[in-house]
Order: sequence, then structure tokens, then C-alpha cells
Amino acid sequence: MTTSDEALRRIDAVAAGSGFSGVVRLERDGVVEVDAAYGLADRAHRVPMTTATRLGIASGSKTMTALVVLRLVEDGRLDLGSSARSVLDEDLPLIGDDVTVEHLLAHRSGIGDYLDEDELDPDDYPMPVSVHRLATTEDFLPLLDGHPAKFPAGERFSYCNGAYVVLALIAERVAGRSYHDLVRELVLAPAGMRDSGFFRSDDLPGDVATGYVEVGGHWRTNVFHLPVLGTGDGGMFTTTGDVSRFWDALVGDAIVGPQTRADMLRDRSPADPDEGRGYGLGFWLRPGSREVTISGADAGVSFASRHDPERGYTHTVIANTGDGAWPVSAELDAIVAVD
Repeated sequence: MTTSDEALRRIDAVAAGSGFSGVVRLERDGVVEVDAAYGLADRAHRVPMTTATRLGIASGSKTMTALVVLRLVEDGRLDLGSSARSVLDEDLPLIGDDVTVEHLLAHRSGIGDYLDEDELDPDDYPMPVSVHRLATTEDFLPLLDGHPAKFPAGERFSYCNGAYVVLALIAERVAGRSYHDLVRELVLAPAGMRDSGFFRSDDLPGDVATGYVEVGGHWRTNVFHLPVLGTGDGGMFTTTGDVSRFWDALVGDAIVGPQTRADMLRDRSPADPDEGRGYGLGFWLRPGSREVTISGADAGVSFASRHDPERGYTHTVIANTGDGAWPVSAELDAIVAVD
């Protein structure tokens, strides 16, 4: 088994070689073997990254949205078979009657996407409106509207950012609470994730890392790339310590009950042939293994966290660049694969 010192040396080497800026944590059998920070949280002011720095996790937030929805299902206020149309009323008329909450959660809804990753470069400026106007879930309605369905609901898997904004909207209307309040109350609080939350990009707390995009050889902040305040499809900030608490709370049934957790971790789609993974409800799954992944990437953000209760490891990488997490995450995969 690779020792913690050896693991750290390997991560140090990959971080140095790739110019990694972010945080890394590796736990095995309940022991924190690596807890390290690299690079700068704020390039303009030369603020170093620390293991307590809070960073964005982009689409990792979708898992929080899924858990909010499943909590509402457990409470009897929503059903996986509920149609989106029954909650949306007159809004978003191009979402068909056949689309259910479960379809949206599993990326099998077929609805058109306002931010289609097959067509748009997240390092560009993909928002069709000024990002400062996107501060609530309802603010996204004009962006979500006008996108025809790609295929009938349930036909196949197609990753869809818009589906998770629609889920946040449904949760708000069913619960009568803002999405951000629901995440805090139903997920973060029971998990003990005291350092996590959604923050405005134009009013970031001092311990939150700035995201960066390289443009023409110069690093610029991502403040004009992303909504000023994220919602159901991305935008939460967290620490590696809080991610560790998240996994403990999930497997300990502190957020949702065991039956709900098992349902969320049941593969709804076959493994992606290019990536060798399938999808449940808010979680990426590895066929033939109990390993579960949450991940995300956007302009100035990349994040991956894997947890395998059978083999006893959890590793998390968060970077404040759009692809910085991947070389380090791959090295962590290699470290645990041989042990």
C-alpha cells in the first residue's frame, strides 16, 4: 500500500508539473493521509491557497439539488413520478407532459438545454444575458425557455444543465422556500457542512478562492462567465473538509434515509463508453464497483470527489481553474487503484 508520504510526493510532483492551483484531500479507512493546498486563491493579491480555502464546485452542486428534491419526496411533498408540468403551470411550455422529476434527476428528460456542453465552451461567455441579472432561480426562466425537446422523456441519457435549474425551480415552488435556503436546511445543516454555501461572485467572502480563466496567455477572473449567484445546476462553494463530512453524512443516513440513498445510487443509465461510468440520481457511478463520484467543471472551476465505502477511501480535488483538478484526480485514482 502506498504510504501517505509517498502519496503526497506523487501529488506534489503532478501539482508542480501541471501548475495546479487548489486543494487535495485523501482519506483511507478514516485516516486523513493527504491534506494539501497549492497555488494562489487570489492571484492579484498573491493570497496563498490553504486547506481551509473555500472553492467553487460547479456541477458538483447538482448532487445537492438532487438531495433537496429527494428530501421533499421523503416528506411527501413531491414524487419521482410527478410531472414537471404539474408544478411549472404555464412556464416553460416546451417541456412536455411526459417529463417527470425522475427524468430530470437522471438526465433522461430530453428537454432542450440552455447551456449545452456539447455546443458551448464554458471558458467563453455563454450566457445570453448579463450574468449580474442571474441571482435567483426565477431569473433563469427566460434562459430556460424556447429550447425544443431533443427526444421523448426516458429514451436515453443526455447530460442537461437546464434540467437541474428546473428541479431547483420545482423544489422552490413545492416548498415555498428559496433554493439556497433549501440546500442550507435540508443538506448542509444535517451534514455539518458549516463552511459551504452559495455566494455572490461580486461579494465573495475573504476566504473564498477566485476562479481564473486563461485568455490570450493572461489569467482573468471568471466573474463575467458565470451567474452572479448559482442555482440548481452549479455554483456552490465548499472545502475538502466539508466534502468529507458530506460523504460521512450521506452513508450515515443523516441527509436522506437508506432506501432513498440506495435509490439515488441505482444506475439509471448504462456506462458512458468514453468514460466508463453510469448515472443514478445526482451521482456518477462506476459499474461493478461501489465507487461514487460527484464532479463538475466550468470557467475557472474544476472539482472531483470519489468515495468507495467498500475499499474505504475518499479523495477530493478542487481547483480554481477550469481543468486543473483532472491531472491530480487521475494521480489519486492511480494511487488507490494499486492498493
